[in-house]
Amino acid sequence: MLETLRNAFKIEDIRKRIGYTFLMLIVIRIGSQLPIPCVNSEVFANWFANQGGDAFSFLDAITGGSFYQMSVFALNITPYITSSIIIQLLTIAIPKLEELQKDGEEGRKKITKITRYLSVILALVEAIAMAIGFGRSGYLDKFNVINVLLVVTTLTAGSTILMWIGERITERGVGNGISIVLTINIISRIPADLTALFDQFIKGKTIAKGVLAAAIIAAIILVTVVFVVILQDAVRKIPVQYSKKIQGRKQVGGQSTYIPLKVNTAGVIPVIFAQSLMQFPVVIATIARKNNGDGVGSKILKGLSQSNWCNPDEPIYSIGLVVYIILLILFAYFYTSITFNPLEIANNMKKAGGFIPGIRPGKPTSDYLSKISNHIIFIGAIGLTIVAIIPIFFNGIFGASVSFGGTSIIIIVGVVIETLKQIESQMRVRNYKGFLND
Repeated sequence: MLETLRNAFKIEDIRKRIGYTFLMLIVIRIGSQLPIPCVNSEVFANWFANQGGDAFSFLDAITGGSFYQMSVFALNITPYITSSIIIQLLTIAIPKLEELQKDGEEGRKKITKITRYLSVILALVEAIAMAIGFGRSGYLDKFNVINVLLVVTTLTAGSTILMWIGERITERGVGNGISIVLTINIISRIPADLTALFDQFIKGKTIAKGVLAAAIIAAIILVTVVFVVILQDAVRKIPVQYSKKIQGRKQVGGQSTYIPLKVNTAGVIPVIFAQSLMQFPVVIATIARKNNGDGVGSKILKGLSQSNWCNPDEPIYSIGLVVYIILLILFAYFYTSITFNPLEIANNMKKAGGFIPGIRPGKPTSDYLSKISNHIIFIGAIGLTIVAIIPIFFNGIFGASVSFGGTSIIIIVGVVIETLKQIESQMRVRNYKGFLND
């Protein structure tokens, strides 16, 4: 591994790309510390610290603490991620977008442009809602039009700048710009989470108990990471045989290949969808300061909050965990259904003279791919569920509440693997060994 890193830095182009990416990440972390003008950061931080549960913990994690500190990057790249998901979903409902998606590089450029515009619009809407909400709650120095406009402009500009930085990393850095921006934010919260675990389970304990607790925490993190690596890399290879053709005096074709169907086709998207759907009412109720005491509404909100799941003292609220698992599996099937088209693949194979051994071309091939896809989607969804539940379980049983959970690990591992593959592909051109072949 170290030898591979040295070889990577010997290549001037890769060295420049890594250096450029590193500089952009420094800019991101500096921006995450710059406070928004007119916002009383101390009052907001106290309010944030007093919010129980996990309504804002994941938001704070993916923004790298920017939301907690109310910095210029408080919105982060969440508007861009939301915009990308919306555009991807709309490609099914709007034929024009579907045509653009199939229109090669030019079509993808147009879709990217639409995604940027939608991102700015979403950032503006979110910034206006936050500025007005903060002003009414007393988090602004003065609640007037000038201060609201200043906060809205700062938040929108911060999100747009991060989007621009992500695209620059993709073009001039190591690639995966938006994903890397998200990942560095999550990684920046790990030291704080590890410190919290240390204070809760190790500090003040005897040496034997402290060492045992540290070993258990390290083992849980290691096992989770290894499991995620296996889940992210797992594929089902569908063999494909191409018929031989005569072109002139030569016989071409006849080669064998395969279709790699990823077990975790949807990635972390089902987890984000399920979390967002369940946490949305909790966030709205918290910001609106709605408290129904021990009423039905309050109990429903507690059931939606992950911090109340797996609690032996209040097992009734774990019903929310069951709903969460069901949503996660449904979203895994839903997202895969809009990104994987068995009929299109079957038709393309038929046109190219390809077929799956033992399966007739055309609709039988499409049905076969759909059947296999449904099986592996379920396996991938169960894997995602296990990773997502691990931190929830330990939070409920032991009270180990940290923002760095299963979702964060999936994002980090997925982005690291994909980035290493991109660097590896560049190194292979220069006959160097890759990261993932050591």
